[in-house]
Amino acid sequence: MNSETKQLIEKANQVYQENHPNTCWFGRCIFLSWYCDLGTCKFCFRSTIKHKIRYAKKAKRTTESILSDAVIGKVMGWKLEFLTGGYGIFSFEEILEIIKKVSQVYEEKIWINLGVLEKEQLEQLKPYVEGICASIETVEPNLHSQLCPDKPIEPYVKMLKLADKLGFKKSMTVVIGLGEQKEDWNSLSKFIEENRLDLITFYALKPVKGTDFDKSPEVADYVWWIAQTRIKFPKLKITAGLTPKKVDYTEMLLKAGANAITKFPVIRKFATAEAKLIEELVKKSGREFNSSLVEIPSIDWAAEVKKHGLGEKVLEKVLQNVENMEKNISK
Repeated sequence: MNSETKQLIEKANQVYQENHPNTCWFGRCIFLSWYCDLGTCKFCFRSTIKHKIRYAKKAKRTTESILSDAVIGKVMGWKLEFLTGGYGIFSFEEILEIIKKVSQVYEEKIWINLGVLEKEQLEQLKPYVEGICASIETVEPNLHSQLCPDKPIEPYVKMLKLADKLGFKKSMTVVIGLGEQKEDWNSLSKFIEENRLDLITFYALKPVKGTDFDKSPEVADYVWWIAQTRIKFPKLKITAGLTPKKVDYTEMLLKAGANAITKFPVIRKFATAEAKLIEELVKKSGREFNSSLVEIPSIDWAAEVKKHGLGEKVLEKVLQNVENMEKNISK
């Protein structure tokens, strides 16, 4: 990393410290399905033949599985980044019911990232949803049209403006490593300003076999985008994704100005060497971690499930996942 990037990160860290608490958290997405009716975004696993073979259109998660993620996440201090999933798998009525229950478990309104929603749908979601996220991925028009041919930007912009009028908070996702150039940051900055965003989630591209991409961005390039965004938008909340195989840049993401980290398979890798390293690097960054990736609190899980009016099937999934987490602790 050159001296210019180091200075940029130092400045971003100072801006963060002046505008945010000296804390951070782990944000977890809860997926509703693994299939997508579009499946044409060229960097995504869902665009590959392998995915279409492995996941039939009917391959959606059970409500019990989704709610077990919510129960465990709430207890562990894993903030819900958003509910998300493939396009066209659940009906809106099914989605609405899931959102109600997840909001009930978290005891607060939640964020969702579920494609383009219409006014009537947004109005029905208002009692349970705090914020709407738009999966923009890249704001460079030509690059976007090449990579996401069936997911144009304009309908998302229309939704964000509508969400603003209805009183929702607003967010977007951006993937670094898709072929964007540093000069494209000006377009991103303009998009954040024009759409009055409250939060942004950055991801470093994880190459998927069967797509046109074969490498992740350099860490210095990834944190450059985060640092520039923090400096320009001091109050904006920023979430930064990790990749399962490489978490050793956690400290750098936080010093570049991220409020939270995400995209770590926490159930499967709970209390592993990677999870421990994340917590060590959070501490090294000087932040207090409001989540845990290595310790499970002593709790009556049955009582926790019952408290939210959930049934035995949810409890069964909760206990199954907790058992898997405990196995890693005992290793």
